[in-house]
Amino acid sequence: MSVRALWIISYERGESVVVRFSRRYPTVEQRVKCMAGSLYVSVPEDGTVLQLLLTELGLSDSDKPYVALRDDCLHQQRSPALELHVEGPSGGVLWPVLVISQGPLILACLAMVDAPADPRPPLASLFSVSQGLSLLAGLQAFLCGSGSKPDREGLASRLAMMPSILLQICPLGTPLDIPQPGASSASAMPTPAGTQKQPAWKTGVHRGRAVVNVALTEMVRSMQYGNRNRQDLWDVYGTVTCKCEVEGVLPNVTVTLTLPPNGSPLMDVLVHPCVSSLDASVLTAMSVEDCDSSAFSGPYKFPFSPPLEPFRLCSYTSQVPVPPILGTYQLKNDDNQLRITVSLKLHESVRNSFEYCEAHLPFFNRDQMGSVDVKVSSGQLEVSKEKNLLVWVLGQKFPKSREVSLEGSVSFSGEFPGPTDPLCTDLTAYIKLYFRVPDLTLSGCCVDQHSVQVYSSAKPRIVTSRELLSSEYFIWNSTGTAPVSSGHMML
Repeated sequence: MSVRALWIISYERGESVVVRFSRRYPTVEQRVKCMAGSLYVSVPEDGTVLQLLLTELGLSDSDKPYVALRDDCLHQQRSPALELHVEGPSGGVLWPVLVISQGPLILACLAMVDAPADPRPPLASLFSVSQGLSLLAGLQAFLCGSGSKPDREGLASRLAMMPSILLQICPLGTPLDIPQPGASSASAMPTPAGTQKQPAWKTGVHRGRAVVNVALTEMVRSMQYGNRNRQDLWDVYGTVTCKCEVEGVLPNVTVTLTLPPNGSPLMDVLVHPCVSSLDASVLTAMSVEDCDSSAFSGPYKFPFSPPLEPFRLCSYTSQVPVPPILGTYQLKNDDNQLRITVSLKLHESVRNSFEYCEAHLPFFNRDQMGSVDVKVSSGQLEVSKEKNLLVWVLGQKFPKSREVSLEGSVSFSGEFPGPTDPLCTDLTAYIKLYFRVPDLTLSGCCVDQHSVQVYSSAKPRIVTSRELLSSEYFIWNSTGTAPVSSGHMML
């Protein structure tokens, strides 16, 4: 895997946006040119790249919230690999541009793809994507240090060290290592022979009580339309986060994920660089392909030597048969007011025990709400201070029937206009659900604390947890024109 170019951008609201550091690798660029042939797209100047990146990330042209190349429904964003559309006679599409943003810094690199440009290879099959993200994450940790926002002097001194750092960790555009947070110019030099080298993700040695904490979080997204002519969509994305406080330079830890007997295999598995070995069949299962009944379904073992700080051990997607909450939403105009009807049903497979559960009903391109005559069968209804949002607080449990409803009318006769949205005009509106269910995953995936193996001098305390969170969970008004996506939501 090689990198064609790398940029470090300083971005703070109210201040000018500048490219603080950039590096290009002509030898890599020559290889790309020979491989791509007539489809070759050169890397433009830093100023052009900066403008294209800010546009793609939605950080420029605040007066133009809609950009066709970025926001059109036909454009499939394949995060975290962005497309930059270069204009001009030698223009084209630069892909994959990998981006990491934290605080005032934006780090980006253009990875080399060792495959024909047409047809474009699946993102999950590109080793350069995971390697490029690891490089950016290491540089980010080096530049920001222990805090999320580095001080100006410290950032300036670290940026001055970037040429020597990249010479060590990415010679000729090929990443070999990742800089350690707090590293000095001396630490960038080769270590004397005979001393044990710390791995790239290891920043020190733990001293004290041994504790291993493994947290599994699944996030579910959904687009429900309440219309037989439109297919409802949903997907599940899971992450396993670890914090291992274990003594030793290179302690060995193994975390095992298990599925229920009839559980769907995990797809699109990505792992942290510290994972030492993994069954190849785990990495080849992808959601963009038809699910094979013979696909590997666990148990999934991840042996690794952990860093000191919390880190994401792995991520995955899972195909589940139904979303956790099914809903319908109907709006009707009735004598200068809106008639609202909402029903929500908790699926029987989901534990009826929430930490929180709320349904938000925003109203755009209208005046502030005047009179609100709405009743709910369960929970409480609140009106936002700005009078443009209804918040239905469902609490920690659905009733025994697992069904709740909201019905009533709202008039818009406030003194001031409410917020605008170019998408939500006329009866185009949505409900957005926010919920968290502890000790539950939709895929059934779990980490048994007895299956966590630690090879260290001291026996650690093992702590495991799992949870289900909502993310971009929408229910659209069935009587309006809702945006429709074709295919999978997870890209």
